[in-house]
Amino acid sequence: MQRFTAERTEATPDELWLCEHDPVFTQGLAGKADHVLQPGDIPVVASNRGGQVTYHGPGQVVAYPLIDLRRAGYFVKEYVYRLEEAVIRTLRHWGVTGHRVVTAPGIYVRLAHPFDHSALTGPRPGGDPFAGLGKVSALGIKVHRHCTYHGLALNVAMDLEPYRRINPCGYAGLQTVDLSTIGVQATPAEVAAVLSQQLGALLAP
Repeated sequence: MQRFTAERTEATPDELWLCEHDPVFTQGLAGKADHVLQPGDIPVVASNRGGQVTYHGPGQVVAYPLIDLRRAGYFVKEYVYRLEEAVIRTLRHWGVTGHRVVTAPGIYVRLAHPFDHSALTGPRPGGDPFAGLGKVSALGIKVHRHCTYHGLALNVAMDLEPYRRINPCGYAGLQTVDLSTIGVQATPAEVAAVLSQQLGALLAP
């Protein structure tokens, strides 16, 4: 991604890379070492994306949009909104309602009622912004010369145990879920197909 971005010109077409990773923890530029609790046999790799530590592994769809924002005609804040909206619409395909949490990029679902379509309203119980929520999609991006790389991860059907070895995205005790945990039977390939369609439509100029 770094090489592609460094070598691209104004004429280089945008690309969207979709993949699954072998088990790995990635640490963002501002990542704090104490958020990595017990990595065990899973490597910890320094990354130049934003954000804190997260986990990638089999059963998770990772999307890397390589977009020239200047050519696309929108700024970073709008780009992040469109990424999150693509995940929300992908979840909606399976009847799941995704939610944004202010100041905490990514997409969350109600743990008890993931198919409840009502919006999150008012302060969260106990003042905890994540009360009753589980994170199903993490987001971490990098922009260089108006061009994006890194991207987002959507948990489909994976081993969630490694998330207990870290403070996911820098939040101690944040619960992480995947689609299979909340009752959605879908393969990573099926989810990747829907997510790629949504990203393609939403990231277009």
